[in-house]
Amino acid sequence: MNADASVKTKRKAKNTVKVDFDRTPFWQRMKAKYLTLYFLKRVVWALFRYVLLIGISYVILFPFFAKIASSFMSPEDFVDATVKLIPKYPTFDQYKYIVLENHYLKALLNTTLLSLSCAVLQTFICAIIGYGFAKFKFKGNTLLFALVIFSMVVPHQTLQLAMFMKFRYFDVLGIINLLGGGVFKGLDITGGVKYLNLTNQFTPLILLSLTGFAFKNGLYIFMMRQFYKGVPDELEESAYVDGSGVMRTFFQIIIPLSVPMMITIFLFAFSWQWTDSFYTGLFFTKTDIYMMKSIVAIPKSLDITFAASNLYNAAIRNTCGLMIILPLVILFLFCQRYLIQGIERSGITG
Repeated sequence: MNADASVKTKRKAKNTVKVDFDRTPFWQRMKAKYLTLYFLKRVVWALFRYVLLIGISYVILFPFFAKIASSFMSPEDFVDATVKLIPKYPTFDQYKYIVLENHYLKALLNTTLLSLSCAVLQTFICAIIGYGFAKFKFKGNTLLFALVIFSMVVPHQTLQLAMFMKFRYFDVLGIINLLGGGVFKGLDITGGVKYLNLTNQFTPLILLSLTGFAFKNGLYIFMMRQFYKGVPDELEESAYVDGSGVMRTFFQIIIPLSVPMMITIFLFAFSWQWTDSFYTGLFFTKTDIYMMKSIVAIPKSLDITFAASNLYNAAIRNTCGLMIILPLVILFLFCQRYLIQGIERSGITG
């Protein structure tokens, strides 16, 4: 009863103060509400925060605005000292000739197929490997996981020659040389040894993704392991009690729970493969195979000499870069919620 009476008393006092405040003249209410030190502190802090955010945004976004603006400039704009960001003679020639002469559409198709294939395979394989490290105890678990972590710090240039030779003269345990006459066609022969030449095709990158040795796979396995360690063991135990096996439990219970994390891995794998120049430069030695890195060049129709040709050529290369990252920006706009959610659940942010 005392507690109820106290609550009623406080409520009545609050209502009385509110009624008294509403009955005071308007200007007195404004003065009491806004001409206070507390309100002044709030205004100063809000202004400081907004100015700081605007300044940081300007520093980050201005280079992009400058590159976008220069991509629509004509050669006349680069010799005009009065032109800064807004072109006087806007044109789409840079985009037009990059598409037509730099084979942008072919590079877009090839890069999309390769990045999509590698990203799907890496996401699935890393999910399986990460689940094994997180939920199964076996001899050598710690050592194998240490090797996974070690693969994250080994420079790729260290393995460059070994990887190229392995896929340039591809033969697993001598099987191809043994069965080459009847099973494998179109073999290369050097010194009587038969082998498959897997360069200038998607096969090396597909095999690396399928076996968990592709670019950044160590990081993806670590992220999946951290995520699966946060999944309660009781979910799997209840599934085992109901008669589910390991694979059925993984596909019907674990996979649906890990969709945000797998989308994050997919986005990382897709983005890094999209902008990769190391592996594509290593395995694609022919110039008639167009990937995104091959479009960064000056189209012949735009290769002209004038007073500011260096600035114009730099603007063309910047336009090539904008056209390369545009599909990634569109992809991020649709998937940013899953990306942030997956990073939070991976346990690598804190």
